[in-house]
Amino acid sequence: MSKAHIAIVGGGYSGTLQAIELLERGARVTLIERAPRVARGAAYGTEQPDHLLNVRASGMSAFADRPDHFADWFAASGGAPDQFAQRRVYGRYLGELLEAARARHGERLQTLEAEVAAIEPDGMGERLHLEDGREIHADAVVLAVGNLPPEPTRGIDPSTLSPGIYVDNAWAADLSAGLSDDDQVLLVGTGLTAIDAALSLESAGFGGRILAISRRGLLPRAHASSPNPPAATPAQIEPRCTTLLRVVREGVDGDWRRAVDSLRPVTQSLWRDADETERRRFLRHLRPWWDVHRHRIAPSIAARIEGMERAGRLEVRAGKIVDARADGDAALVRWRPRASTETQEVRVRRIVNCTGPQADLSRAGEPLLDSLLAAGRIRSDACRIGIDVDEEFRTFDSAGAPSPTLYTIGPMTRGAFWEIVAVPDIRHQVRALADKLANPEI
Repeated sequence: MSKAHIAIVGGGYSGTLQAIELLERGARVTLIERAPRVARGAAYGTEQPDHLLNVRASGMSAFADRPDHFADWFAASGGAPDQFAQRRVYGRYLGELLEAARARHGERLQTLEAEVAAIEPDGMGERLHLEDGREIHADAVVLAVGNLPPEPTRGIDPSTLSPGIYVDNAWAADLSAGLSDDDQVLLVGTGLTAIDAALSLESAGFGGRILAISRRGLLPRAHASSPNPPAATPAQIEPRCTTLLRVVREGVDGDWRRAVDSLRPVTQSLWRDADETERRRFLRHLRPWWDVHRHRIAPSIAARIEGMERAGRLEVRAGKIVDARADGDAALVRWRPRASTETQEVRVRRIVNCTGPQADLSRAGEPLLDSLLAAGRIRSDACRIGIDVDEEFRTFDSAGAPSPTLYTIGPMTRGAFWEIVAVPDIRHQVRALADKLANPEI
């Protein structure tokens, strides 16, 4: 077995599973996470019981070669394979997997709560500089940084508003703190983050109104009430990104869900075969439609959101934020409805940034990534939606050369693979990289 030493930066789902897969192959692993807990990340660190997985338990195994692993684990605690488990429960599952790996391979696993300030070449490997002054040498480094923080809300300058009005992280605070039922909350964005924020507000007892605004006003669609097998993938499928939306629109036997699911085996190849022009066109015009059909929510969550809309507690609109100004302990926000030249003004006591993760490295403001960019160790992909990597997950430097010792996995590789944010895709990625890195010839 190889005794290669691999350092992993980021201890969320991707980093945790990468560590486990490497340990099983005999490597030494240092897993570095700046948050107090590993095996959680943003997705599974929530303690809100209303925040559910967006995939049934039967599809959430951490291991590609053991598809029933999570469903069996979940069943032992009273769950069922067709249920949507709480995300905090899945976080506990990941934590137990890591601790089990530690029990088996503890002499080869080190976990550190630390911030990585810089990574530089060191002989045949890499040297990591931690903010506390420590240094770590590794044969290779895997960047598993997950999604970046959300992009600042355009048109809103938080520094001009009273403290507590603007919330940049929908999961980092009690969104209902200090609010009354006479108040109104603005959610900037209508995707999965906005769903979480709306549920958190309702569960906390907030009885006021919630206004959610995004450019197109699209909410994530719901899964079917009972699971159906996907339709067969078309035998002849044109290698174009627009195929994704064409199949969604036309459906298969009248069922768009089966159509979307039928594309799972070929989505990455469709993206890979598309040229840069088509990828950009897809991102500019079609991505929002793909996202709401592909990344669906549990039927029970969809029912709650619909109930909030019917009761008038939640309003979803298509439009654009123009500006915001202070009005005592509130903010007056001007916004322009889609296809209109007229603006409307709304007084809100809280503004929550639900725009989703930033993707452009040059604007992310992450010190480690800024350092790597400045040193020419990494570069943005052509569409500026992540870190540029090749099919073996090696990062490209500024000159276009792939690194033999610096890798990236998870959502930040979407520029190369597009569909790489869900568990079924990431588990294949970390397994493939573990096979490569555990080779003694690293």
